[in-house]
Amino acid sequence: MARTVSDVIRVRYDTLTRSEKKLADSLLDNYPVSGLGSITTVAENAGVSTPTVARMVQKLGYKGYPEFQLHLHQELEATISSPIAKHDRWASNAPGAHILNRFADAIITNLRDTLSELDTPTFEGAATLLRDRDRSIYFVGGRITGALAEYFFTHMQVIRPKATLISNNSSSWPQHVLNMSSGDVLVMFDIRRYEQEMATLAEAAAAAGVVIVLLTDLWTSPVAKHARHVFKVRTEAPSAWDSSVVTLFVVEVLIEAVQSAAWTETRERMNSLEGLFERSRLFRRPTRGGSLD
Repeated sequence: MARTVSDVIRVRYDTLTRSEKKLADSLLDNYPVSGLGSITTVAENAGVSTPTVARMVQKLGYKGYPEFQLHLHQELEATISSPIAKHDRWASNAPGAHILNRFADAIITNLRDTLSELDTPTFEGAATLLRDRDRSIYFVGGRITGALAEYFFTHMQVIRPKATLISNNSSSWPQHVLNMSSGDVLVMFDIRRYEQEMATLAEAAAAAGVVIVLLTDLWTSPVAKHARHVFKVRTEAPSAWDSSVVTLFVVEVLIEAVQSAAWTETRERMNSLEGLFERSRLFRRPTRGGSLD
């Protein structure tokens, strides 16, 4: 699926008439559920005429309303698919090549497609926020993506002060939101199947004036409506699970962009940290005789 319906709407938004823009805003407000009703219901909910709906879907490139809805249903099915359903879908269409080759092909395609649609202003905007040492930055992920949030946090706390990792246990985030100030940054990871608590946290943080940076997938987490910068990463792989390879790629590039922009300060922090590692004897080191102490 090269583009979601929401992508198509956003790309062509400026070409729409006033009534069509009103319809587009209605569809995006509770996407994709808002477009799953009858054409009459969708028109009434948006406060436009039925012919307006018919005209707009054709302007977007669909043959008619049924094809438009078919794409929405396919997207919805993709976002709620369980690991078993994903595995069965891949297995039924799996080519004869070895899994190493099939997986590598999928990851390379994911990286290429993600980079082709990742605009520079989004990247630079997020990197600029993360460089700003006057802002506190928070990181949070879900059941699986929590590991990515922790990885990002582990590096950022070396590079700059005021970095905090929020547990993916929903009972922990109210205290963190209490400590957030307007202008702080919250980096969120939310990949299908989207977790309800992520949307709740995003809404509360945004209400407190916190700037949200979201790393999500092609179908886009509901958190996006509260985010200033959204990275839509390709995650499809010949597996029961979504791939995190390209998401990790984006994270590592952001890490480099932040540390290289303030290398003098980062180097001082790294030197101090190495001294603390020495005192704590965290890492094993070879002795003069060649053995490890």
